[in-house]
Amino acid sequence: MILSCQNISKSFIDKTVLKHVSFHIEDYEKAGIVGINGAGKTTLLRIIAGQQKADEGLVTFAKDVSFGYLAQNGAVDTQNTIYTELLSVKQELIETEQKIRQCEQDMQGKEGDALESLMKQYTLLTHHFESQNGYAYQSEVVGVLKGLGFSESDFQKPVSTLSGGQKTRVALGKLLLQKPELIMLDEPTNHLDMNSIAWLETYLLNYKGAVIIVSHDRYFLDKITTKIIEIDQSACTVFQGNYSDYAVKKEQLRTAAMNAYLNQQKVIQHQEEVIEKLRSFNREKSIKRAESREKMLNKIEVLEKPTTVNSDMKLTLTPYRESGKDVLNVEHLAKSFDTQTLFSDVSFEIKRGEHVAIIGDNGSGKTTLLKILNGLLPADAGSFTLGSNVEIGYYDQEHHVLHGEKTLFDEISDDYPYLTNTEIRNVLAAFLFTGEEVFQLIGDLSGGERGRVSLAKLMLSNANLLILDEPTNHLDIASKEILEDALNQYTGTVLYVSHDRYFINRTAHRILDLTHGQFVNYIGNYDYYLEKHEVQMTALEATLPSMETPVNDSTESDTKLDWKVQKELQAKQRKRENDLKKCEDKIAELEDKIAELDKQLSDPSIGTQVAKLQALSKEQEALKAELELKYEEWEALA
Repeated sequence: MILSCQNISKSFIDKTVLKHVSFHIEDYEKAGIVGINGAGKTTLLRIIAGQQKADEGLVTFAKDVSFGYLAQNGAVDTQNTIYTELLSVKQELIETEQKIRQCEQDMQGKEGDALESLMKQYTLLTHHFESQNGYAYQSEVVGVLKGLGFSESDFQKPVSTLSGGQKTRVALGKLLLQKPELIMLDEPTNHLDMNSIAWLETYLLNYKGAVIIVSHDRYFLDKITTKIIEIDQSACTVFQGNYSDYAVKKEQLRTAAMNAYLNQQKVIQHQEEVIEKLRSFNREKSIKRAESREKMLNKIEVLEKPTTVNSDMKLTLTPYRESGKDVLNVEHLAKSFDTQTLFSDVSFEIKRGEHVAIIGDNGSGKTTLLKILNGLLPADAGSFTLGSNVEIGYYDQEHHVLHGEKTLFDEISDDYPYLTNTEIRNVLAAFLFTGEEVFQLIGDLSGGERGRVSLAKLMLSNANLLILDEPTNHLDIASKEILEDALNQYTGTVLYVSHDRYFINRTAHRILDLTHGQFVNYIGNYDYYLEKHEVQMTALEATLPSMETPVNDSTESDTKLDWKVQKELQAKQRKRENDLKKCEDKIAELEDKIAELDKQLSDPSIGTQVAKLQALSKEQEALKAELELKYEEWEALA
C-alpha cells in the first residue's frame, strides 16, 4: 500500500464537503476520483498533497514515497524556454554526466592509486547514470514534449509567453519527467487535444507508479483506471473497475437505495397516519397506543434520499420550426492567419437531423470555422449557404450572449418570459445553479459558470441548427449526461467542436476530422472513427504532395492506384515495426551487457588489476556508444 486515507473530514463555514472519507491506494494502482462539481474532489487532492489541512482524519504515505501533484490550472512562469524548463528536471543527471566526462579527462596519464581511485569513482558514477536511464534523458524530454502537443518549433519559446493552458501542459510534462511513485492529477486533459490525450493515456497506463486522477473525461477514466473513488453527499464509496464498471454498479446501488428509501417513506407515512387516527379517537387506550407507535417511529434511522438526476431537470430541445432537408452547404472554404494556413478548399454539406462532430488538433482551425459559419470572421476564399428556414443557435467560448449586469434568473426570464419560475429554476439547476445562486450577477461568475449559463440559454432557444464550441467544458459528468440525452432526442441539426470522446461517442452521427488542412469524413461515432482512422489516414497521405505516388500504366484505374499505394504503405509499416522490434531487442541486449560489465568493474577481486579495469571500461564505453546510437535509431522509428 502506497497511500492510506482514514476518516478525512473537511468543512467550509456551514458546508460539510468531506465526511469520514476513507480509502487506500496500492502500488502501481490507477484510481479515478469522481463526483459532481463542488463535491470535494479537488479539496481531497489538496489535503493528500498537504496543501490544505483536514478538520480530522489521517493521510499516511508508505515510507520514503515521493509524490507529485498537478492542480487544474497548475502552471509555471519562467524565462526558461519550454525545452530547458523540462530539461531542468534532469539537472542531477546532467551534473552526473559532467562528472563522468571530467573523470574521463582526469584518468588520462594517471597511474597507480590515483587511477584506481578515479576508476572506482567513474564506475559508481556510470552505474548511477545508467540506472537512471541517463543515456536517454534528452530523448525522454523530447518525447514528453511532443506527446503533450508541442512541436520542435515551440521548444525555444519562453514559458512566460505561453497561454495558461500551454503553461499547464509544461507543468504536466515536468511532473511526468520527475517520475514520482504517486502522481496526482486534477483534470489533466483540460488543455490537451485528442492526440495528446491518447498519448497521455498510454503513458499513464505504462507508468511504473501509482496514479490518482480527478477527471470528468469518462473515456479517459475508462482507459486508465482500475478503481473509482466516488465522492457523493460528502461520503466516499470505492468501486473496483473502470468508469463503465462504476456506472453500471452505481446505477444498481442507486436503484436499490432509492427503493429502500421509498419503501421506508411509505412505512413512515403509514405509521404517521395510524398515529394520527389513534389520536383522533381521543381515548386513553388509543392515545397510549399512539404514543407507543410514535416512540417506535422516532427510533427508526431515517434513510437519506439518494442523489439522483431529477426528471424535472432533464432538458427537452424542440426546434420552433423544421428546416429544409439541406441545412448547410460549404464549398471550397479557406482561411489563413499571417503565414499559417488553417484549412484550404474545404467542402462539406450537412442534412437535416444530422449530429456532426468536428475534431482535430489544437490550433487546426475548428473554432475559426465555426466563427466563419456564424459570420464572426470572414473566409479568405470559398462560400457557404444555409438551407431554407434554418435558424442558428450558437454557443461560443467567449459567451457574447450574456449581460454582466443581470442576475442568472433575469438573464433567462428576460429572454424567455413565458417560462414559469419553477421552469427557470429547473433549467438553471440542470447546469448546477441552485438555491440563492440563481440571483448571482453574471459579471461575478467565473468563465466556466458563464459557459454553463450560455449553454442553458441556447438549450431554450428556438434554433433548428445548433452550433456548439466545446459545449461540455466545465460541466461535471451528471450535467454532461443531461446534455447528451437532450441532444440525442433533438430533432434539429447539430454541428459541434469537442475534445470529449465519450460525449462524441454518445451524440455524433458523423465526424469531420480536420487534418492536414482538409476534412476527412467518418460516417459514425467515435468508436467508428477509431476503427477506420488508420485506413482513412493512409488514403489521405497517399494524396498529399509530399507522398511519392507510384506511376503505372496510364490505363490503370484510380482505384487500382490507390490500392497499390495502400499496399506499399502497409508493407513499409510492417518493415518499420519489424525494425523497431529488432532495435528494442538490441537495446535490451546492450543494456544487459553493460550491466554485466558494471558488476565486473565493481568486483573487489579485480580492483587492483589496472589493465583489466581499463579493458573492461573501454569495452563498456564502446557498448554505451553503440547503445546511444540505438536509442537514436529507436526514437526515429518510434
